[in-house]
Amino acid sequence: MDQLTPVVPDDNKQAYAVTEVTPEDAGDVQVDVHTHLRDGVQRKMEQRHIQMIALAGTLGTGLFLSSGKTIAHGGPAGSVLSYILTGSIAYCMLTCVGEMAVYAPISGGYIHYIERWLHPAIGFAVGWQVCIQYCLFLPSEIIAANILISFWDQAFPKARQAGYMLILMAFAALINYFGVRWFGESEFVFALIKIALVVGLIIGGIVLDLGGGPNHDRIGFRYWKDPGAFAPYHEDSGFGYFLGFFTNLLQAAGSFAGIESIAFTAAEVKNPRVALSKAIRRLFWRIAIFYVVLVFVVGLLVPYNDPNLLQSTGTAASSPFVIAFNRAGVKVLPSIINAAILTSAFSAGSSLMYSVSRMLYGLALRGFAPRFVAKTTKQGLPVVALSIVACFFGLSFMSLGDGASTVLNWLSNLNALLVLYSPSVGFKLTHVSIGYITWMMIGVTYLRFKKGIEAQGIDRTAWRYYNRFQPWPAYWVIFWSSIVLIFSGWEVFTKGHWSAQDFVIDYITIPIFLVLAGGFWIVKRPRWLKAHELDMFGNIPKDEDVECDEPAPKTWFGKVINFLFT
Repeated sequence: MDQLTPVVPDDNKQAYAVTEVTPEDAGDVQVDVHTHLRDGVQRKMEQRHIQMIALAGTLGTGLFLSSGKTIAHGGPAGSVLSYILTGSIAYCMLTCVGEMAVYAPISGGYIHYIERWLHPAIGFAVGWQVCIQYCLFLPSEIIAANILISFWDQAFPKARQAGYMLILMAFAALINYFGVRWFGESEFVFALIKIALVVGLIIGGIVLDLGGGPNHDRIGFRYWKDPGAFAPYHEDSGFGYFLGFFTNLLQAAGSFAGIESIAFTAAEVKNPRVALSKAIRRLFWRIAIFYVVLVFVVGLLVPYNDPNLLQSTGTAASSPFVIAFNRAGVKVLPSIINAAILTSAFSAGSSLMYSVSRMLYGLALRGFAPRFVAKTTKQGLPVVALSIVACFFGLSFMSLGDGASTVLNWLSNLNALLVLYSPSVGFKLTHVSIGYITWMMIGVTYLRFKKGIEAQGIDRTAWRYYNRFQPWPAYWVIFWSSIVLIFSGWEVFTKGHWSAQDFVIDYITIPIFLVLAGGFWIVKRPRWLKAHELDMFGNIPKDEDVECDEPAPKTWFGKVINFLFT
């Protein structure tokens, strides 16, 4: 097949000419085989960076502030079960995308995999929906961080609000403009803070539950007995306990939102196959400890009928842990928790900027966006894509006109029309998330990917990472994603709750997705490829092309970090 091979190589760039190459040589190709554009990003992210991004990168304000709503809707048991099920869906999805990323650690992430191994029309639809989603999340994260600052600045005049937002936006943008190595270092530090917060909350919650608080009240499983382990949501329906659990699947999905974006780091991390393999394997424990255990502990401390669980101040006052510690007479924690959550909100904005800029860059490489968007600097920075994304930060200033809560609701409604879901603040949730469509498409893509490698005689068991239980994890993702998408709008069909507006918000994701995919197919008419025709070789680097020997750390601190995170 005709592909591009290097003819004038140097350290950072390569020129290319069209030549005939065999599948065995195709690993040397360093450009996109469809558009003939050079992939200009460089591998400057350390293994410890990606390990920490995988470990705590998507721990956001949604988990710390809004997890109380899952307790209120489903009770402590219903909340834990919903996080276990959603966590299992997320992990199975990660085994799918992880296996593809280890095989093909190149730009574009899962969007490229969907376009390449499923269908270009599906890749186009998923790519642009997710890009628009993330671009609109950016101002939401800045406004969320601004509201968190108001926890200390009670006067909070608009002039200072503008100053706070400008500082937050500039800092997030500079981290990304300095390059992927600085981004990796910042996320490493923010991840350490989030991990310390989670561990501290779990330990403090257990101590409080066992009677170690100022009031020495031993709670135990008291609230699992009274008012109960499950909360009746829409009790008049006769299925209240189940509906509370099912509703929490959407709330829990917000806490896991963006976890699949780890695939976008594959093109910029050193030793990608080694780094990604370790990251995916460790994600199971991250989900079990950081999500399930945390929600279990908070369910021990607060009864589901506490009215404070449904408040949405946007600050630490909304945190179920602050509510629990206040009930026990501990008054010192709110400021500490608020500060840690503030770093989570800022980290979310910075990581969103990174992810969506790499999505836009990958779309340009695939020919789904203008070619100039794929321009990179000599240091491998996709400067055009970053600049386009940075412009969306400016929407944050709209909060100075009508108030932050109004703009958050406005962005939520706009997101609803684009089928989006915000994991950050407890404002009105869009019931159907593009995340579940993305997860489902990743599962379907993996099935096609697996058929392709089998049809072309590739032994996946020889890779650094593969899941021995496949394709069952892919089926699990597809099944549950379909169930949630179909029944996510159940509430509008209950007696007295019909609303045409809510129905549109709940289900418009599906027709928009179909319109995007169908429109691309009508214009481009890409052919459906059989398994033996799928491109399993082009632009995929060999191990010797991406592996390198990293120098051993010399300091004791470096040795500890290397032991824990590589």
